[in-house]
Amino acid sequence: MPVSSAPSPLPACPRAAPAPLTTEGRVISRRPSTPPSDLVGPSAPATADSPATFGSVFAVGEFRALWLAQVLSVVGDQLARVALTLLVFAQTHSPLLAAVTFATSLIPLALGGVILSGLADRLPRREVMIWCDICRAALIALMILPGVPIAALIGLLFLSTLVSAPFTSARAALYRDILVGDRYVAGIAITLTAVQFAQVLGFAVGGAVVGFFGVRTSLLVDAVTFIISGAIIRIWVQARPSARGGPHPDVVPQQGRFTAVRLAFTNPALRTPMLFGWLGAFYYIPEGVSAPLARSLDGGAIAVGLILASQALGAVVGAIAFSRIVAPIRRLRWMGPLAMMACGILIAFVFRPPLPIALAILTVSGIFDCYQLAANASFVTAAPAQYRSGAFGVAQAGMNLGQGAAMILAGAAAQTNPPSSVIAAGGAIGALCGAAIAVSRIRTRSSSTKGARCP
Repeated sequence: MPVSSAPSPLPACPRAAPAPLTTEGRVISRRPSTPPSDLVGPSAPATADSPATFGSVFAVGEFRALWLAQVLSVVGDQLARVALTLLVFAQTHSPLLAAVTFATSLIPLALGGVILSGLADRLPRREVMIWCDICRAALIALMILPGVPIAALIGLLFLSTLVSAPFTSARAALYRDILVGDRYVAGIAITLTAVQFAQVLGFAVGGAVVGFFGVRTSLLVDAVTFIISGAIIRIWVQARPSARGGPHPDVVPQQGRFTAVRLAFTNPALRTPMLFGWLGAFYYIPEGVSAPLARSLDGGAIAVGLILASQALGAVVGAIAFSRIVAPIRRLRWMGPLAMMACGILIAFVFRPPLPIALAILTVSGIFDCYQLAANASFVTAAPAQYRSGAFGVAQAGMNLGQGAAMILAGAAAQTNPPSSVIAAGGAIGALCGAAIAVSRIRTRSSSTKGARCP
């Protein structure tokens, strides 16, 4: 929720505490969980008016370790996707099986986000990350064995990607423990930028590496990146007890199986930023129709690459500018308008702009994607520490499912409609959904204000 520095117009009176959420016998406070100050690096947190510097974030040794481990994992994952896809295609000469192989590396992210992310709440998060790296290294190593059937290769890739879900959720929760205040937002901006470049590097270099060293050597490199990642986490990340291992003043010690899922959907402080985050499904539709869009704009393979890169470039620029220029107190206020603009600017595709204008529109849409930093920070800060990983996994699963479904539907629509029209329609629907979320947010705040008045 936005924080206002203006004095309250209401007379001083006792305020009623907000009703707690009850989820499967567990009472959950709406108060955001804040990390203890002794888990943070030496530099002081930024104030509400001054953005944190990137230097202050990198001064935290644990962040440097987690950041490096993630970059290694992302590069290795991209390399493995390229290598395995090429291996399947070389053995079967089937474009369909090659596409299924690549899709298999993405679908488990959503499934694992729901069913496995809670492990990082029930078990120590550092140990969860280390064991995830060990499991992924072992699964990738099995792919290297000669004579492994195609179905087994796809299954091993599925399991490897599935195991990455609790790793991602544990890392996100640990970021909130080690980065206090605005340093968390700056840390997410740094991570987003690094991941974008790591993905591009992994795809760009992946084909050349596979062609030069071979598929199995490339898979071995991927397995080694997981081993190095686990070693970095083991050496430089502090051991902590599990999030549910001790007493917590804001939670009654009972737990339900789907508490994190219900918490994400029933607590407005979590539901609103989560739904804003899911709007990315609409403004990433151009990625799903990049090939037909490039063809309709009289472009070739280079145009496809430019279309895919333009939004990523905009996202990097937007994340850096948003985290460095916009004061922390204003970011939540801008979250709704920026989310609607990220989708709404795509409506300009209804005019079927030429390639240079289309690339400019996509870049601006990517810049507006910077609101995801505020949505991420708001969600993770509001999530109780005992369910932070599970709730983050639910939000991430919905984002992956939404983006995949939107791209598939957009591809189907582009079979009979101009891709520019499909993109414009997706942008319009996304903007309308953003407006509906914003209205619901205002009504929730209004109800909370009324509930706080004196009787």
